[in-house]
Amino acid sequence: MNIPTATYRIQFRNGMTFDRAAGLVPYLKRLGISHLYASPVFTATAGSTHGYDITDANEIEPAIGGREGFDRMVKALKQAGLGLILDIVPNHMAASLENAWWRDVIENGANSRYAHHFDIDWSRRLTLPFLGDTFENALENGEIAIKPDPKTGRPAFACFDSFYPLAPETWQGREAELLKLTDRTEIADLHERQPWRLISWRDAPRYLSYRRFFEITGLVGVRVEEKRVFDDTHRLILELVHSGAVDGLRIDHVDGLADPQAYLERLRQQAGPECYITVEKILGKGEQLPAAWPVSGTTGYEFIESLSDVLVDGDRIRDLRTAWHNVMGKSVNMVAELRAAKLLMVTRNFEGEFTRLLTLAMAIAGTEKVPLEEQAVLPALRELLIAFPVYRTYGTAEGLPTESYDMLQGVAERVRTSAHAPAPEALDFLTRILAGEVSAEASDEAATFRIRFQQLTGPLMAKSVEDTLFFRQNMELALNEVGAEPIPRAFSLNRFHAEMKTRLERQPDALSGTSTHDTKRGEDARARLYTLTEAPERWAECVARWCQMNQAKVIRLEDGTAPKPSVEWMLYQALAGVWPPRLHPQDEAGLRALEARFIAFVEKALREAKLRTDWGDSNDAYEKTVLDYARHLLSPANQTFLQDFSDSLQPFIRAGLVNSLTQTVIKLTAPGVPDIYQGSEALNFSLVDPDNRREPDFAALARMLDEDKKVAFDVNEDRSGQLKQHLIARLLRLCQQKPTLFRRGDYLPLTATGKQAENLIAFARAENDDALIVIAPRLVFSALQENLTISSADAEIALPDQLAHRRYRNILSGEELSLGDRIDAEMIDCFTASVLVSI
Repeated sequence: MNIPTATYRIQFRNGMTFDRAAGLVPYLKRLGISHLYASPVFTATAGSTHGYDITDANEIEPAIGGREGFDRMVKALKQAGLGLILDIVPNHMAASLENAWWRDVIENGANSRYAHHFDIDWSRRLTLPFLGDTFENALENGEIAIKPDPKTGRPAFACFDSFYPLAPETWQGREAELLKLTDRTEIADLHERQPWRLISWRDAPRYLSYRRFFEITGLVGVRVEEKRVFDDTHRLILELVHSGAVDGLRIDHVDGLADPQAYLERLRQQAGPECYITVEKILGKGEQLPAAWPVSGTTGYEFIESLSDVLVDGDRIRDLRTAWHNVMGKSVNMVAELRAAKLLMVTRNFEGEFTRLLTLAMAIAGTEKVPLEEQAVLPALRELLIAFPVYRTYGTAEGLPTESYDMLQGVAERVRTSAHAPAPEALDFLTRILAGEVSAEASDEAATFRIRFQQLTGPLMAKSVEDTLFFRQNMELALNEVGAEPIPRAFSLNRFHAEMKTRLERQPDALSGTSTHDTKRGEDARARLYTLTEAPERWAECVARWCQMNQAKVIRLEDGTAPKPSVEWMLYQALAGVWPPRLHPQDEAGLRALEARFIAFVEKALREAKLRTDWGDSNDAYEKTVLDYARHLLSPANQTFLQDFSDSLQPFIRAGLVNSLTQTVIKLTAPGVPDIYQGSEALNFSLVDPDNRREPDFAALARMLDEDKKVAFDVNEDRSGQLKQHLIARLLRLCQQKPTLFRRGDYLPLTATGKQAENLIAFARAENDDALIVIAPRLVFSALQENLTISSADAEIALPDQLAHRRYRNILSGEELSLGDRIDAEMIDCFTASVLVSI
């Protein structure tokens, strides 16, 4: 199998074409990348900014160069010795009239040849939730009419720029008559005769008749579990793999599939043993990928979460939590907050999915002659969904595998003994359905229930935690990341080391990411914000002072003050993370550019929190007040605050730059395939999407890498990211020289002793005669403030026999040294990483 040594993610669209990507190949080669990792490149809806809303899985997007441009890019990659990994989207397609398959389904209903390509409930009419109001009101307001479709000339329901095709039997032979139809009653009657019905987007959570991607009604689930559907949606993908153009595949949202393992087994069989395959999968703490999945691993969200064990001050974070509670005016019970978020989502945002599960359960109860009322089953189902600790189990029509069965039993027991315990007989009944312990007569319904349940627990977890709780609870924004645990926990180097050993054992070829197109903030913003845990009192004092400075912009509204102290805390922390390290408070152009990005983030953060405003029901007065406050923070006229903010931020910026290098060194040397997200080889202080999908200045990055002057790290001067970029280039070249060491070498935690031991992380990789020793700084905020260094009495690192009494070269400095049975402190720089390779 062609295992990458390092991948580089590029976001196509928004100006990035295949030809432009081909032009970056020399730069990627010099950086040490082995594989370009492309966002979805198949034809998507017009103007798509991301490509996940695919309309034709068997065509390369013309807007970014089409097949000819794609082939030119592949040729450039191959000539340079680079491979290509494609991000593919088997779970869903665009529910758009631009999608020929979807359009055919609208026109022909259950008789369409694609009717069962999509995950549609055909027991009722297909719902099209794309109106701004009810159908009746839209018709009354003249927003709906019968007009000829501009593309086909056939009569269609016209609503603004959309033309919904009519079922052939309702218009054939009546074209002229229908095109003159203006009577609203007759138009409504015609609407009732279609295999679909137009409804308001607000009614989608309750009435949607097809499986969607999370809450996005514009993305319809695809039934790739069916061989015909798999073949139809993977024809071009497999052609590209078999031709050698594509070396690997990244599977988007694998947990959305009805049977992930069966899909992956079919894909592996069709793609062949040499194709590198990873899956986008959120792993809970301690959760591992099913061993039977024929993949190399995940795309690396759990690796991001693991880094917090290195960079968070586990002893002082409790002080930051105390400060946060003081701002909130109460102690926050995160278990209760998580329950509240899940309860909101399951009863409101996923009401339709929940209702369908409940209906299935009651039907099974009837088949099994179980004497249960809906009023007993409903709370049991709700509590079981809310209590699920991971994205999903992996049951099939036959039942649950052992690991999933054990997890289900554990969850059920927690529900049974909780303060919200439902009727035990109802809970036992649902558990039996999920476990497959039903009669033959009910087995088909039980299998459907099991699959639907599993396809709901993932979106419920994601939307409750990542897109609700993490925008409500802002104690430490660096911890509010995709794949992170929402419940407070301890942080320790020992746990990090244990997880890396497990990573080497279970998925050594998984991607190790630190930024993606879906992370809540860029890796260097996260690295900076980790330092708040080292100086919590200082941070709290700063926030209190800034709140006082900007108090005049806090407004009393009917529903309370805006922004509340908890929102102010979030705003200052988010601004601290995104603040460019070279931005001067008097740089008006720089402030305006930052404001545009920051305001978009604030609006999204307020709506995702779902407290005083929401995407579906915005509170304009509240939003305007908070956004005005945020604008005031970055107003050039607000110099007293801006100067104080910038000055106060400097020690956090300096410590954050050290953290940035540490997490980069770890990513490049720990088990896994390092993944560089576009532009993150320098500094990435982005906010949540769409900010994190902006194109970096590739020309500037290339010039910076070309500079052959000696790169020296100075936390006070180097704020361009040049050292980070050169560090990556050097380590990736070493990785290419010694791939087996990096891929299969033992992971050996090393222990530092002495007064400054807690300020270091050290580990080694060893394989036969090759060895690599990594020493990196951590928790250096105080040392930087006091201009401390580690003296000979401060720390030393003992070496095991397989590392001791050998010569090494420091990859970063070029220095050669002989080591005995320990590394003495004079060989260690408190603020700079050391990477020693045996020679």
